[in-house]
Amino acid sequence: MRVGFYQFNPEFGRVHQNVTRVIDALQDVRADIIVLPELPFTGYLFRDRRELALLAEEIPCSETIGALATLCRRKDFFIVTGFAEKAGDRLFNSAVLVGPGGVLHVYRKLHLFNTEKECFDPGDTPLEAVTVRDARVGMMVCYDWRFPEVARVLTLKGAQLICQPANLVLPWCQQAMLTRSLENNVFSVTANRHGTERRPHGELTFTGQSQIADPRGNRLCRAPKDTVALCIEDIDIAQADEKKMTPQNDLLTDRRPEFYGELVKTRQENRKETPA
Repeated sequence: MRVGFYQFNPEFGRVHQNVTRVIDALQDVRADIIVLPELPFTGYLFRDRRELALLAEEIPCSETIGALATLCRRKDFFIVTGFAEKAGDRLFNSAVLVGPGGVLHVYRKLHLFNTEKECFDPGDTPLEAVTVRDARVGMMVCYDWRFPEVARVLTLKGAQLICQPANLVLPWCQQAMLTRSLENNVFSVTANRHGTERRPHGELTFTGQSQIADPRGNRLCRAPKDTVALCIEDIDIAQADEKKMTPQNDLLTDRRPEFYGELVKTRQENRKETPA
């Protein structure tokens, strides 16, 4: 398979211009799956929930998703992109898998970061792996990296490739995603944005350094911190199926879930059982 990312610096609120920029950048690309950053069309630093609601779109009638689907049909590839999703009166920081036939899957970010909690609703979609040509593909969004359970569940669901739209502002994620690939023996693509987004109520600088990692935790490609970058790599997706570390060790069958109960307890349960 040929997988890749497009790293760029969206302009806040200029949805049509950002969509056009992506379409222009991918016109001559030959690939199977391309990953775009988190919220690449609206921008990220919303003033409040009302401002977000004005820019968010509903998936079935989204002009943005329609334009991406048209591109996918013309180029015969798939796109995983961040997306500000409106669903009734709810607003989600989502990842959408779009292909020649339209939307295949929508994932709503489970772990909201910092001021996202003031604007977005927590995600309510299960973690799933979706078949794209010869690969099983899972999606996560940005801060989900901080929770190893996300990548592990996607792996247990059969994911061979994890696609991560991101707007990273902290310096640790890219390195951590090498570990997520290694500990699950999967490929991963992290598509980050670069540059600084300045709004009247504040500003954020993003770390760039989008990357593709293999199942051994090696970087196959890494973008610079502060420039636009398009990277496409050929990968052997079957490498993600080999879970054996030694003839007697398999990283999935060696698991001991009966001892992992703490992982699925609620926050309230853990607080009750924590010694004073």
